[in-house]
Amino acid sequence: MRLKEDSPYATNEPPPEMDETMSLQSKYSNAHQRKVVVVGYALTSKKTKSFMKPKLEGLARNKGILFVAIDQNRPLSDQGPFDIVLHKLSGKEWRQILEEYRQTHPEVTVLDPPDAIQHLHNRQSMLQAVADMELSESYGKVDVPRQLVIKKDASSISDAVGKVGLKLPLVAKPLVADGSEKSHELSLAYDKYSLQKLEPPLVLQEFVNHGGVMFKVFIVGEAIKVVRRFSLPNVSMWEVLKNAGIYRFPRVSHAAASADDADLDPCVAELPPRPLLERLAKELRRRLGLRLFNLDIIREYGTRDRYYVIDINYFPGYGKMPEYEHIFTDFLLGLVQSKYKKRTTY
Repeated sequence: MRLKEDSPYATNEPPPEMDETMSLQSKYSNAHQRKVVVVGYALTSKKTKSFMKPKLEGLARNKGILFVAIDQNRPLSDQGPFDIVLHKLSGKEWRQILEEYRQTHPEVTVLDPPDAIQHLHNRQSMLQAVADMELSESYGKVDVPRQLVIKKDASSISDAVGKVGLKLPLVAKPLVADGSEKSHELSLAYDKYSLQKLEPPLVLQEFVNHGGVMFKVFIVGEAIKVVRRFSLPNVSMWEVLKNAGIYRFPRVSHAAASADDADLDPCVAELPPRPLLERLAKELRRRLGLRLFNLDIIREYGTRDRYYVIDINYFPGYGKMPEYEHIFTDFLLGLVQSKYKKRTTY
C-alpha cells in the first residue's frame, strides 16, 4: 500500500503517539549518540522532591545532561546505560546491589561508594577523620568537640561522663546518622542526674559556645559553598547551675533558620577563611573517599580562629544551597570530561 503525500506517515518523522511511547532504551541510545550525559538517580521521595526541581532539570537539559529515575523494582544492570549513578538510599540490600553494579560496570561513576557513605552513618566514626588531621594553623585551628559514645544502659551514663571528665552542658545526638528526621534531633543536658533520661545508643558532645550561628559548608566535588544557619544560643555558667533536666530540640539547622540576611555581630557572622575551608574539604575528600557532603562548623565564641566540626552529612539538602543547579551540573559535566580524558591518555 502506498501512502499519500498528505498522510502524516509519509514523512520521516515518527507520529506523535510513537513519540510519546518511545522506550527509555531508545532515549538512552539517542542520548549517547548526541553525547548527552545520562545520570541515573535513586533517591528517597523526599530527596527527589527537594533536589530534582524543574529548574535543575531544565538547566541540565540545556547543558546536555539527562536525569533518569532508577526503577528500584528492576535489576540495576538492566537499566541504562548510565554515565553516572546518583543515589541516597539506605539499607544493606541496596548497598550490596550498588557494590555489585560498581564491580560489573567500572565505566560508570557511582556517587558515592556505598562503603564510604556508611562511614558517615555512625557518629562514633564520623568525626574521626577530622580528629586525625593535622592541618596548618595559619588560617585557624579545626578540631572536634570532646565526645563520648553510649551504646546501651542509660543508668551508667552519669558515671561514664564523670570518668572521662566531660564538662556540662552536653549535647546528645543519636548514634545513627541516617538522614532521617529523628537522627537530627538534639538534646541539651544541663545536669548529670538527668543523663539517665536519655535514650542510647547516642553520642554526647561537650557544648561549645558559638554565638548561636553555625556554618554549613556544602561540598560538591571541588566546589565549596558556605551558608549561615541559626543554632543553639550561648550557655553561661550561671545557666548551667540554675537549670536542670534535658531540653530537646528539633532539627536545628532547618532551612527556615537561615541567618545569611540577619543583623548579626560581625564577630559571629564572619565566615571561616576560604583557604582554611579549601584545605579542610580537600583533605576530607581524600580521607572519606566522598565528593558530595557537607560540614556543620561552629566558631568558638570569643575567638577568631578556633573552629569545631560538629557533624558531617552525605548528600545534604543541596536544594537549600544558593545556585546549586549551576554548581551541580558543572560538577557532573566535569566528572565525565575527566573520565574521558583518562581514557584517551591510554
